[in-house]
Formats: sequence, C-alpha cells, structure tokens
Amino acid sequence: MTDISQLPSDEVTTLDLRGKDIAVAGQWRLFWLKFKKHKIALVSLVVICLMYLVAAFADFIAPLDPNATNARFTYAPPQGLSLVHEGSFMPHVDQLKMTLNTESMRREFEPDPAKPVAVGFFVPSAPYHMLGFIPMQTKLFGLVNPKPGDSLYVMGADRLGRDIFSRAVYGARISLSIGLVGVAMSLVLGVTIGGISGFFGGWVDMAVQRVIELLRSIPTIPLWMGLAAAIPVGWPPLRTYFVITLIVSLLGWTNLAREVRGKFLSMRDEDFVTAARLDGMSEIGIIFHHLVPSFMSHIIATVTLAIPTMILAETALSFLGVGLQPPIISWGVLLQEAQNIRAVAQAPWLLFTPAAAIVIAVLSLNFLGDGLRDAADPYETV
Repeated sequence: MTDISQLPSDEVTTLDLRGKDIAVAGQWRLFWLKFKKHKIALVSLVVICLMYLVAAFADFIAPLDPNATNARFTYAPPQGLSLVHEGSFMPHVDQLKMTLNTESMRREFEPDPAKPVAVGFFVPSAPYHMLGFIPMQTKLFGLVNPKPGDSLYVMGADRLGRDIFSRAVYGARISLSIGLVGVAMSLVLGVTIGGISGFFGGWVDMAVQRVIELLRSIPTIPLWMGLAAAIPVGWPPLRTYFVITLIVSLLGWTNLAREVRGKFLSMRDEDFVTAARLDGMSEIGIIFHHLVPSFMSHIIATVTLAIPTMILAETALSFLGVGLQPPIISWGVLLQEAQNIRAVAQAPWLLFTPAAAIVIAVLSLNFLGDGLRDAADPYETV
C-alpha cells in the first residue's frame, strides 16, 4: 500500500481533488466517470453519433439521387478512388469501360485508367432541400464538371443503375430512426405500465404481469409477419412506416416493464417515497418525479440495448418482403432487392453494403449499451 506522504505534492493534490470530486459527485457525474473508462463504448458512441449525422444529412452526403436510374451502368462495380494522377494530386475515379460477354450475353465493366474523372468536395449539384427545408445546391463530394457518360459509383450500382452508396445513406434514415421511434414508444409503455404494476402491487400487479406473460408467449416473427402482411398495399409510405414502427414496438416494452417493476418493488417503501407521500404528493408524481429519475441511467442502458433489436426486426420484415416496400429505402429493403443469384454471384456489393451498415450499427449499439449498463451498475466502483 502506497504511503501518500511519500508521493510528490502534485500527485497528492490530484488524488485529494479526485477523492473530493467523487465524494460530492452526483449520480450523473458518477455515471460519466464510470462510462468513460469503457473505451470500446466510447468508440461505439462516436460511431453511432456519426451514423446518425449521416442519416440526418443524407441529402448533403449522398452524391447522387438514390432513385436516379442509369441503364448504361446496371450492375456496375464499385469505382476505387485514387488520389494521384500522373504525378500530381488529383482525386479521381477511372471511368468504366463496358464490354459485352458473348458467352453469357451480359455486360461487363472494367476501369479505364486512360480516362480519369476528377472528384472534388463541395461540388455544385441540382437544387434540393437539406433536412426538408434548407435550400441547397452543393454536395459533400461528387464529380467535378461531369460530362455525359461519366459515373461515380463508390459502392457500385444495382440492377437499375442506381447508386448503392447513396441508397445506403438514405436507408440509414429509415433503419436508424425506426429503432429510435420504436424504442421511444416501448419506453413510454414500459415505464408507465411497469411502474404502475410495481408501485401499486396487488391485483394490479397480477393483472399486468399476466398480460405481459401472454404477450411474451406469442412467437415474435410469425406475429410480426402476420400483422405486416395485413397492411394494405396501396397505403402511402409515411403511413406504412408508422404502422411498421408500431408493429416492431408491439412487444418491445415487455422486457423494460418487467425491469421497471422490479425496481419499483424494491424502492416503493424507501424513506424518500414515504416522505413524498407525507408531503402530499400524488402517486403519479411520486412515480415520475422520484422513482423514475432515481434509476434513469439504468433505463437509458436498457433502451440502448433495445435499439439493435428494433433495427434487426425492421430488417427481417423488409428482407422477407412483408415490411417496408419500395419506393421506401431502408437497409432491409436493400437486402431484399439483393435476393437473387446474380447479385450474390456477380454483384456482391449489393449484399455487402447494407449488411456491413447493419453489422456496424448493431455492434456499436450493443457495445454502447454494455458500457452504459456497466456504468449504471450501483455496485461498480469508479
């Protein structure tokens, strides 16, 4: 054991200040001190923030219109970005040269180094509205002074010649937002129903728990598929998105309700709850002003771990063809469009791009949830 008197004065001061900080730190301060020790969770937080920024500013980041077709470049492969041309710095891609394979009667593409196409940042573009209301005529990157026949397919093109990278960027909006919206709905239902069940107990608790057990006994995927298949085909995309979100969050609140109930059962007889009752506060006020804030960090960790489940549920439904449908763009829709032999054998980028986005998002959210859960552990020392 180190004797503090033998340490340099600056280290003693640091230790003393740190001890004082921890002694007077509030719940959120302690939560942050424990969370920042989880390096993988910190990196995952940065990745998730970047992905949501990409989703928010998809109009600015995507170089092409995600629905723009080009029959000349169907199943065009990804074009690699080069930084140097003929000894000078010039970001560019090699123009694609198309040849007809007389045996398979299919077009094949090869890069033509003799025809570089310059790529730049903040290039002019057709008018659009970023975030739906900000008029813009600039893209983050794109072709510089494009000519007819020039192409820029960072992640390749699909069967209609649409840019996969742009479609994946736009797909992040639906796939990531459906997780947030679904979890928000599950959060409201879980905290409210679980709080009422645990706080009042008795026959209320028994009735709520039996309903939760009934819902949890229903097979998830068949239920989702049955409800999603009942959505009318002619519904507009916005209404379809809202209903799919409802379906995905239909059973997501039960786990959170069980956890909230357990917290309430252990805390409803604490001294501060009794004091609030004696002070004349209503039961609803005690629940939402005293009990819920006391374990909000745990709720945040649980919700973070639930977002990947929502994303995978939407992806599974869309992949099976009973979820979101074109013209809506989501990662699940992109995977569904890659369900053919040619895509797997000759155009693997159609499957790899959305699959990689889903894997990165789900892993990052899981790592972030693990870090938040560890930080919310009251028995974990700082």
